[in-house]
Amino acid sequence: MNKGQIFDFFSRLAEANPAPVTELEYGNAYQLLVAVTLSAQATDVGVNKATRALFREVETPQQMVDLGEDALKQHIKTIGLFNTKAKNVIALSEILVRDFGGEVPQDRDALTTLPGVGRKTANVVLNTAFGQETFAVDTHIFRVGNRTGLAPGKTVLAVEDKLEKRVPQPFRRDAHHWLILHGRYVCKARKPECWRCILSDLCRFKPKTPEPGSVAKAA
Repeated sequence: MNKGQIFDFFSRLAEANPAPVTELEYGNAYQLLVAVTLSAQATDVGVNKATRALFREVETPQQMVDLGEDALKQHIKTIGLFNTKAKNVIALSEILVRDFGGEVPQDRDALTTLPGVGRKTANVVLNTAFGQETFAVDTHIFRVGNRTGLAPGKTVLAVEDKLEKRVPQPFRRDAHHWLILHGRYVCKARKPECWRCILSDLCRFKPKTPEPGSVAKAA
């Protein structure tokens, strides 16, 4: 895609959804950090079900430490890898209390020193909680970036680097939300719904997936 096409690409997404937000439920930056950490290899819906009661009880790192690992496991036992995730959440909470005054740092390098927090998680927190222009490349964004031609790359970091270079203002802050939602609901992994995609004419994916009803009629 050239610069004009990329601007058009995001203009359409912005017009369709002017204020995109994460589908994870949270009340503050710390709860968001916990939710994103729990969301690895899990759905946002599943994480939200597990954290609703938890977040009514726990709003700060100290409260999480006081809750303890065993009680945390009971809250999140429906989430995949919950034993490891509980251990990481307690450990990162202890570090936040000890080293950061109970506050979530607004710095990627500091965030990625926390147990269970990788670059993607750090980017989500920096963008969603603090409004920084970061690009959290998950499986949806990796797929959309490559499939559409917006930001092709063989690795997650390569796609992130392309997005850093190619996404123009005023779309940089919300770009990763638009791309995640587009990948989750339209540009799906197994069968992209090209027939209802507002970006279809800009996308390099071929052949475009036809509407199910039209396939049946053609047969």
